[in-house]
Amino acid sequence: MTRLTKTIVDKIPIPPLTAKGKHAQSFVRDTTLPGFGLRITSGGTKTFIVETRINRRVKRITLGRYGVLTCEEARKEAQKLLGTIAKGGNPVHEKQHKDRHSVTLQIAFNDYLSTRKTLKSGTIQDYKRCIEGSLSNWLPKRITDIDKDMIEKRHSDLGKASPARANNTMRVLRAVFNHALEKYEDSSGNSILPLNPVNRLSRNRGWFRVNKKRSLIKPHQLKPWYEATCQLNREVTRDYLHFLLLTGLRRTEAATLTWPQVDLKDKTFTLLDTKNNQPHTLPLSDYLIELLERRLHQKINQWVFPSPLTDSYLKEPRTAVSRVSDLSGVEFRLHDLRRTFITIAESLDIPGYALKQLINHKNTSDVTAGYIVINAERLRVPMQQITDYILEKVNHG
Repeated sequence: MTRLTKTIVDKIPIPPLTAKGKHAQSFVRDTTLPGFGLRITSGGTKTFIVETRINRRVKRITLGRYGVLTCEEARKEAQKLLGTIAKGGNPVHEKQHKDRHSVTLQIAFNDYLSTRKTLKSGTIQDYKRCIEGSLSNWLPKRITDIDKDMIEKRHSDLGKASPARANNTMRVLRAVFNHALEKYEDSSGNSILPLNPVNRLSRNRGWFRVNKKRSLIKPHQLKPWYEATCQLNREVTRDYLHFLLLTGLRRTEAATLTWPQVDLKDKTFTLLDTKNNQPHTLPLSDYLIELLERRLHQKINQWVFPSPLTDSYLKEPRTAVSRVSDLSGVEFRLHDLRRTFITIAESLDIPGYALKQLINHKNTSDVTAGYIVINAERLRVPMQQITDYILEKVNHG
């Protein structure tokens, strides 16, 4: 007979690794208490277990590690568990029910992020600012305890400071709850959440109305803006701002551009990490070729626009933007340069499909667009037209 005691457990040998170098495990059963046993792994871990039939299926339940539990403590836990099962209880389902119903917002949010494989680092940071920033005191709360009234009040409170931030926070939270509705189920296969509480905002039309920003640099402002950029102390920042204006790129797309993505011989550059996750090749206008050739002579690492302070790419130059605004009298943000590029392109009557390709917009509702293939060479003329227009305004106002 084998009764698990400290003396016995200490002497149990550790199983060797398998022939393929993988971990193995062995079991020692206590014959004085059927169902009670010890699992030993080749990593040296010894864990008390209970093995018994529940609903005609053999289930193995972990009690705890030897060392954390003594043999006698583990035996008492096993007796209690086996007694519950003998009376018709199902501790496996009870534990799953307890675990699932104790899912906190922090756990649900982490699970949501882990399943969204295509999220970009910038998007993840935005989501974290919404959930971990605006809802920090909710993170330890169980998601089943976050109700519609709480949602409505927090949305209203956040909206007093920033309606846009309030809406964005609740949109991210809605996505987290939608994910939770599918992921966390009880023992019957039903969701632990009866509904998505954020949906009350839609049913009650409670979302704040936030007008899209329409700010851009107007044609008569291009000359003073450009002249102000030329007074910046750092050439890399000046070139970065010019590149944004003359390509219409998103700020991160331009900032993270590397030299292997630039083909000066072919007069093109290729974006790899785009918003729609598709590589995108664009032509370079004459001015941009000169700008990049000059930058190439100053190359210090892989980045076309390297940070002067770190061995990385140029982060958002807020100080430079503020200085250009002060010098020129033209208030702007980096995304305004993209809006300026698009507005100029539309004013030049550049075909819609060409413009969508230049700014890498995908129109999923337009069936015809799926049959039109526009390569970089066909975009060269419109790209040069936009550059010529901007330079004309810069030089002659």
